[in-house]
Amino acid sequence: MRFIRTRTAKAAAAALVAIPLAVVGPAASQGHAEDASPSPTGTFGPGCEALSQKADTARDKVVQAAAAYPELSQLVAATVRAGLSGTLDGKPEITVFAPNDEAFQKVTASQLASLLSDPGELKKVLTYHVVDQEITPNELSDGSFTTVEGGELTTSGSDSDFTVNGEASIVCGNIKAANATIYVIDSVLQPPS
Repeated sequence: MRFIRTRTAKAAAAALVAIPLAVVGPAASQGHAEDASPSPTGTFGPGCEALSQKADTARDKVVQAAAAYPELSQLVAATVRAGLSGTLDGKPEITVFAPNDEAFQKVTASQLASLLSDPGELKKVLTYHVVDQEITPNELSDGSFTTVEGGELTTSGSDSDFTVNGEASIVCGNIKAANATIYVIDSVLQPPS
């Protein structure tokens, strides 16, 4: 009798759990899974599917890893022009908030020409996008970090919706390179004056 009562209680509990799932439907349970906080080991963000990756970048140094993404071609070209490739590739563990090509298109042609013609200023702007430590997705919700340039940048948000300095959205985050974590952003950040 005790066995039947226990089995009946378990069946009733399973039915109570199943009823809300059936009423709410599978879409709700999938939505909940999508709203969960991102895992520190996986990529996240609304733009990850749109990024065209040529190859796995986990074994590549940061500049070569960024070069694997056509959407980061202007950043890679600016990094090479500023002479930062060796510096960034030589650091053991960094985080790069990498402006995509759309971010560079938001900068006026005259501002971009001025920046590209001034190696010192270009280096300052680019190193403002680099933090000399690994930043995990769990640290993005309310973060403040000192950049290689020396200024501070902040991150905020939750789940998979994060911004940098309240202006640049992370469109794809937590991309791994051999010596870096890359967060692709949709604006070029300006260091504080």
